[in-house]
Amino acid sequence: MRITVLTVPDCPNAPVVRERITTALDGRAVQVELVEVTEDAEAARWGMTGSPTVLLDGVDPFAAAGAVPSVSCRLYRDEDGRIEGAPSVTALRDALAGADAGMECCARAAPPSQSTEEQPSRRGTCPCAKRPCGRW
Repeated sequence: MRITVLTVPDCPNAPVVRERITTALDGRAVQVELVEVTEDAEAARWGMTGSPTVLLDGVDPFAAAGAVPSVSCRLYRDEDGRIEGAPSVTALRDALAGADAGMECCARAAPPSQSTEEQPSRRGTCPCAKRPCGRW
């Protein structure tokens, strides 16, 4: 699994999300890459809809429908509806479990023979259709 954290310069929630990711991983050895994004075009290329954005294998598991890529702050709601500057440990654990389940699914399936541009109906969805997937 690849975890990428996208942040704006001096984001006060970057250390918070990194700490929460470490806690959510429960000792699993996974590399976490921190990428600083400074321009809107770069945010659009990454799919960053505010800082911090967490990508699991290139997919934002917390993406809100209709969110526009931007170099800005991002807010998350925890399990009790409180607004925070980073996903909660519980939300991260759920997202990691979903990504692990998706990778098991994708590992059993053969990758597409054509590029995703040639298969727009399948773009971003793994064969089990349970979650967005960076492989498909």
